[in-house]
Order: sequence, then C-alpha cells, then structure tokens
Amino acid sequence: MNKYKVSYISLGCPKNQVDCEILIQKLVSAGFEEVDLIEDADVVIVNTCGFIDIAKQESINEILEVAEYKKAGLISAIVVTGCLAERYQDEIIKEIPEVDAVAGIGANNDIVKICQKALCGITTSIFPNKCYLPLNEERLVSTPSHWAYLKLSDGCDNKCSYCAIPLIRGEYRERTMESILDEARQLVNSGVKELILIAQDTTKYGIKLYNEYKLPSLLKELCKIDGLEWIRLYYCYPDKVTDELIDVIATEEKICKYIDIPLQHCNKDILKAMNRSGSYEELKELINKMRSRIPELAIRTTFLVGFPGETEEQFEELCGFVKEMKFDNMGCFAFSAEEGTPAAEMKNQIDEDVKAKRAEIITDIQFSITEALNKKRFGKVYKTIISEPCTDGYIGRSYFYSPEIDCEIIIETDEQLEIGSFYDVRITDYNGYDLIGELV
Repeated sequence: MNKYKVSYISLGCPKNQVDCEILIQKLVSAGFEEVDLIEDADVVIVNTCGFIDIAKQESINEILEVAEYKKAGLISAIVVTGCLAERYQDEIIKEIPEVDAVAGIGANNDIVKICQKALCGITTSIFPNKCYLPLNEERLVSTPSHWAYLKLSDGCDNKCSYCAIPLIRGEYRERTMESILDEARQLVNSGVKELILIAQDTTKYGIKLYNEYKLPSLLKELCKIDGLEWIRLYYCYPDKVTDELIDVIATEEKICKYIDIPLQHCNKDILKAMNRSGSYEELKELINKMRSRIPELAIRTTFLVGFPGETEEQFEELCGFVKEMKFDNMGCFAFSAEEGTPAAEMKNQIDEDVKAKRAEIITDIQFSITEALNKKRFGKVYKTIISEPCTDGYIGRSYFYSPEIDCEIIIETDEQLEIGSFYDVRITDYNGYDLIGELV
C-alpha cells in the first residue's frame, strides 16, 4: 500500500512555523510522506495566520489557491490549521467548501486522525482547549540546516488593546528550562549553529513556572552548549529588559549583539491606550542604556501607526523618535481593527488612507537611516554565516541581520564556500538595504 503524501504551506510568525513543524513530524511518524509540491500531495495542510487584516487575507488567498488544485483533481484533501482556523471556526468550511477539515491550535495532537478522516471524505471541525497545543514535541525542522527557531512559550497575558493573540492562542504557558535545553542540544547535534529564541514575549520567560524572569539564566545555560555559535533574541518587551538581561547579552560571546524589541509607539498617551507602558523619554533612556552597555548592539523594532485617536502631532513625535534612535532594522504596520479587541471599539478610528500614508512615511525614514548605517559599515570586517549561493557569489548574514526578516550581505567571490559556515567578510558597498562584501 502506498503512503499518503502530505504537503504544507505555513504562514505568519516563527511561532506558527514551529507549530507546523511539529504537525508534519507527527504525520511523518505516522507513515505519511512529506513532499514539496502541492500537486504531488494527497493532502495539503494550510497553516494560517490570523493576526491582522493583511495576514488574514494572505491566508485566505492561499486556501483559495490550494482549493483550485482540489477542483482540478490534483489533490484529495485540504486541512486548514493555525490562527485563522482558530479564529474563524465556522466560516472557513462554510465559505470554502473545498476545505475538508478545520483544526484549532489545540487540535494539533490530533492531526493524523484529522488528515485520515479528510482523505476518507469526512468533513471535520475540531477545536479543543488551546492548552493542548504541544510546546516541546519532536519536529521536522523546516529552516535551513544551520539555523532554527527555539520556542520558549506560547499564549499571552499582556493584553495589548489592539492584539487578538490572547483570544487566538490563549493564556500564557511556558516550557521547563530542561526541555528547552534538551531540544537545543538536539538541534545543535543535528548541525544547527544559530538558535533564534521565540515566544509572544521572550522576556517574560520563567514567570509562570519559576516566579521570576529566567531568560538570563536560560541564555547562560544555552551558551554552554558545544557547537552552538550564535543565539539570537526575538520579541523582547521593553518593560522587561532588565539590567541582568543586558549584562548577559553584553558579556556572553555566543549571544548575538542583536535584539528584537517591539516598541509599537513612543507617545505615552498612545502607549497607554494600547495598554502598554513607556514614553518617548523612558524608551529613549532604555535604548541608550542598552547601546552604552552593549557595544555595536543592533536593534530591530516594530511600530504600529494609525492607532485610534493618533493625532498628527503624536505621529510626528513618532517620526522624530525614529529619526533620533536610528534603529538598525524596523517594521511598520498600519493599525488593523481586530474584532474582539478593545481597540476595535474605540472612537476616533483613523481613515485607511491616512494609516497607509503614515506607514509609508515611517518606512521612508527608516530607509534613509539604513542607508546611512550601511555607509558607516564600509571597510569593516564582520563574522558572516553563509546562507546560499547567488549570481555574484554567496548570500550571508552577520550578527546584525536575522534570517528571513532583515537584509543580507552579498559576498562577491569565485571561491567555493560552505553553506552554514562562518567567514570574515569586509564590507565594500551596498545596494538598497543590502550590503556587498568580499572575503578577507
């Protein structure tokens, strides 16, 4: 009897990607064969994102595209999982009849049974409690062999007024430090050299199981793993970036001098309305402290513009903040009114065109900052990990670039380089956001 073949599309954040890696491993362990191409599969899993309007639309478009394969008789079944599935439990099958199963994130343990039913023509809609989402099971890593995500926790209790994540993913829950370290060792033994720590809020790690922030302690233990060369931090909330965490980043060589810290805004009234803390001066003080104690620190951040009631003056304050702080990498999103969140019901909603224009302005400011930063890197030599070959040589990253979301270094060379290995690269030029370099 031939194996059933499964293909998948995973959308959204790295946390969702790790969930999908666990799903696929469960199927492979049960005898399914993973294939790359949709048309080669019997069942296709679409692991969706439902965070904001743009992400939801992308997820819907992907489901509709896969539905065309089923209409053409190229595949037998479609299973929709992830955040959009969790959020719109009834609408998906109702609106897209080609979908055979919709599974909430708490149903991930049941993925084998769900797919088997779908292949038998049985329509399934299953939504167990979110607490059943597996956090630390075996996974089929989908990133390149030299780097991987390491998930510390799931869910969120922060309750930012614009965010639907607590509604979708449920309350905050975290893994034991032992399980995280065990998985890290397994990943490194398989060839991973760079681990990217992820959660809804990595800086909160430890508060649930240990009644204290344990991220600094976890980082120290990870640094002891032989063969691990880089550790990178995502999603650090500014109000939990402690002096202890700053000191660990500064002193541990394996920790990239890089931090992803989503600030969202700088105006204290907007931040208060977002149910977040801070102000222009407080955030500026934190950033300056981090930079003074961690030389060459690269900061990635995210801003949300067009929040209900955001005045032109408050937006201009944000523009000034971005210009003054000169972040290494930045993302900017227009506010999306997500049903079920307090912000969606607030008065003084901003016009869509105004929100889009504000996001464009912030992005243009950041491009000028990036250009200036790139020029300052001319002539400097950086330890660089090789990602893949390209027309002019190879593409790589130094510590200040994270995979998939940041820029890249184009290394012009005729030499044969090893993917996943480190080389010293001197920066010679730039092209837009990307740097150009040569081997030293």
